[in-house]
Amino acid sequence: MKKYAVLSLSGGMDSSTLLLHLLADGYEVTALSFDYGQKHSVELQRAAELVGYLNHELPGLGYPKVTYQVIKLDGLTSLLNSALVTGGDDVPEGHYEEENMKATVVPNRNKIFSSIIQAVALSIAESKNTTCSIAMGIHAGDHAIYPDCRQEFRDVDFEAFKSGNWGAEKVNMVTPYLHTDKFGILQDGEKACDQLHIDFDSVYAKTNTSYKPLMFMEGDGKRFKNNWYSDYKSASSVERIEAFLKLGRKDPVAYANEHGPVAWEVAKSHVEQLLKEHAAS
Repeated sequence: MKKYAVLSLSGGMDSSTLLLHLLADGYEVTALSFDYGQKHSVELQRAAELVGYLNHELPGLGYPKVTYQVIKLDGLTSLLNSALVTGGDDVPEGHYEEENMKATVVPNRNKIFSSIIQAVALSIAESKNTTCSIAMGIHAGDHAIYPDCRQEFRDVDFEAFKSGNWGAEKVNMVTPYLHTDKFGILQDGEKACDQLHIDFDSVYAKTNTSYKPLMFMEGDGKRFKNNWYSDYKSASSVERIEAFLKLGRKDPVAYANEHGPVAWEVAKSHVEQLLKEHAAS
């Protein structure tokens, strides 16, 4: 029996890994990305690149193609109070559990996303007369700052969905990272890449975790193009780099500061020092 899932795919490390997890587990996946005016909109480009890569590599290995669509939430940006959206305050830097990181909360974001993926999942379940899962890459590392990533919220939200829809029993939740951190997610990503026979670095180079990505025009003197780089000081980047350090692998994403691209060792050293200071505080 075929298994179906609808995934909220941000283009970040967590939801991208969950996409691999679902594919390795035999799901046919519909992945939805949301354009809500986020400053780090490069994540939408990364999500499309990753889906393109997977849809090129996996069908020949016997896996189904990923169905992908971007949902544009036009008109919402100017109404949201968050440092993450265009027009908001500067994104803070530092450790991801510090109080100032609450500025990166987007009000009700996961509720908005989950409502849409619930609607699509129920539509798939009814049209195919089967069950369908909703999948989100929320994880334990987010619990301190983002209350809509906690189990309590997920349970209440799902009960509201069941109360408001006929046939909702055909939909279930897949949130395998609720009790792990980014390191655990990366470990699962390694496992899924091995199972799917795809290259780990090729996958994670097509993800963006940075809340403060930087763009530089580069070229050879004749042709120029804008290239995106991740910062290494915003909380989301710190958390990602820490996970790669624990895994003992170099992050394949390119890093930069305001002056230009930097070597992996620069980003690595910055995070190592920050983690040392945080542990001592």
